[in-house]
Amino acid sequence: MVGCASLLVASLYFVFATATPAASSTDDVQTAAATVVPIDNTTYFKYETVQLTDDCLSALDSSTAALFQFDDTDVTDISANLTRRTSSSCRIFPTDKSWPSDFIWNTLDWVLGNNALIKTVPLASPCYYGMYYNQAKCAALTSNWTNSYLHMTDPTSMMSPVYQGLTCEVTTDPTQNCTLGAFPFYAINVSNVAQIQLGINFARTMGLRLVIKNTGHDFSGKSGGAGALSIWTHNLKDVKYFPKYTSQGCGYDGPAFKLGAGVQAFEIYKEAHDRGLVVVCGEGQTVGVMGGYIQGGGHSPLSSIYGMAADHVLSLEVVTADGRFVTADFDQNTDLFWALRGGGGSTFGVVTSVTVKAYPDMAVTASTFSFTVGGNNGTITSDNFWTGVRNYMDYFPSLSAQGIYAYWFIINTSTGPMFLMQPFWAPGKSLADTNALLAPWFAQLNALNITFTPKTVHYDSFYPAWLASFPLEAVSKTHVATGSRLFPKENWSTTSKLDATFNAIKTSSQAGLTIIAFIIDPNLKNGGYPDNAVNPAWRNTYAHVLQSVNWAAGASAAVQLETRHNFTFGHMQRWRDVSPGAGSYLGESDILEPNFQQSFYGTSYPRLLSIKKALDPKNVFFAQTAVGSEDWQVVTANGLPSGNGKLCRI
Repeated sequence: MVGCASLLVASLYFVFATATPAASSTDDVQTAAATVVPIDNTTYFKYETVQLTDDCLSALDSSTAALFQFDDTDVTDISANLTRRTSSSCRIFPTDKSWPSDFIWNTLDWVLGNNALIKTVPLASPCYYGMYYNQAKCAALTSNWTNSYLHMTDPTSMMSPVYQGLTCEVTTDPTQNCTLGAFPFYAINVSNVAQIQLGINFARTMGLRLVIKNTGHDFSGKSGGAGALSIWTHNLKDVKYFPKYTSQGCGYDGPAFKLGAGVQAFEIYKEAHDRGLVVVCGEGQTVGVMGGYIQGGGHSPLSSIYGMAADHVLSLEVVTADGRFVTADFDQNTDLFWALRGGGGSTFGVVTSVTVKAYPDMAVTASTFSFTVGGNNGTITSDNFWTGVRNYMDYFPSLSAQGIYAYWFIINTSTGPMFLMQPFWAPGKSLADTNALLAPWFAQLNALNITFTPKTVHYDSFYPAWLASFPLEAVSKTHVATGSRLFPKENWSTTSKLDATFNAIKTSSQAGLTIIAFIIDPNLKNGGYPDNAVNPAWRNTYAHVLQSVNWAAGASAAVQLETRHNFTFGHMQRWRDVSPGAGSYLGESDILEPNFQQSFYGTSYPRLLSIKKALDPKNVFFAQTAVGSEDWQVVTANGLPSGNGKLCRI
């Protein structure tokens, strides 16, 4: 539990409005904020034992305590001003008269300790004239701008700049303006639970918009919001291994890892590999797997064997909207536990750690190859190309039954569409097994005069295979919108239905859109799947398919709006028409998806909404297309869908 001395000093600072103390006093306060009283619970990480308590708050004067009270605390002397903030029709915005003064922000900073409160400076600021201008730094940023490793370590950078509002991208014209847009105004660099509790309580009391960022690896920009206070969990990197973890609630008795919220795919895969194990995580290297990924369900290269990542959660530590720190598992806070396993991040609480199952390491064979219209010295025709793709789709049921996870693309090139497999992922399969699985389709391709030389490699272990096979995804795309569809198994029941599915995808490609897709069947063949909030559409699919539309860089808002409208109600509607009642993956989705409640959450939505209202009645947590978000809207100046505007009730 957090030492209360820091809060007491902050209270005196608040009451008497003293000048900033000398450096020695600052050090004393920060040391006090890190003081830990031992807790008799060996499952907590050390940073989880540093907690805000009622005893700490009781040491404060009433005015200061009002800023940081838990929502379930009966405080009778909170000022009328603070009460009005929480009932306002919009979240408080920096241009509002009621925006917290610098003095109040300094109080928050003081109480947090460790210089945890960071005022946002956009990552691309060195590219613009002003106090941060640095031509050399700008050049370095520009050359590395689409690399996710660059953005994940910045407190506020978002990997989906379209939803930030494109207000401060790298540029060769330093005379342009760099503004915050949807970057949060402040971020808390979290190093303990108490800081999360203080941040949540402060945001709720002050009527601020609150956002959560782990890595910023989100297609819909959920980690940003104009004028927001951000909880940045990226540096919660602790890992604990349990050789034998017993959960009576689900009957599990085996190896497990407890992982801090900031642990990423490349980190946990390596940790598991070193112990001869593997965990169910994503294909993207820099995804914060214990954050929005696993809370949104999380598809994986192991999904056709083990299901979704959320299916393997054993326990979560969470700070809820009232500021309380709780454990959610099969025995306690069970509604919260159900919702957090698939119901979406930035919605029900701030997760500080997750305990997940681990499985024995396995050999993997991976194959990469491509073919393009106009290839083979111009002999691959468009008709043969599309016949070859259509033949491929026939094999989705049989391949997924073998545990295959195929990551494939249809990309438009100067000579025509290119089919790219990167990779065909065969966990537990030998080289001979994998070649045998691909042989029937390859024979059909050869008969169509489509020849190529696949690179097929066998690995003795999962981690080196994953590291070598999956490309580092480019991020920070400034003129792209994406949507997805989980095409149902019913679409493979007849030739006519599969033809309609194929034609819907082909039409999008011929219209210039990029196709990114997966063979995947997360139905947990080994014993069924647990009762959780994962979109039921995941249990009834052979293919998760995305399409992306581009517009010209620098296009006007009117052009972007028209392009997006045509995408959502044209190209995406075509896919919905051939898959009625199916769904989409909320983590790789169209932010304008109509009836997102059904598409992203399916039949789980009514229960999720009920839990949301019970746990977060004041809507402390908001993210676009998240559960309960239909009651709010972000009012943008140009009408484009982004976080760059005031958040108001509808």
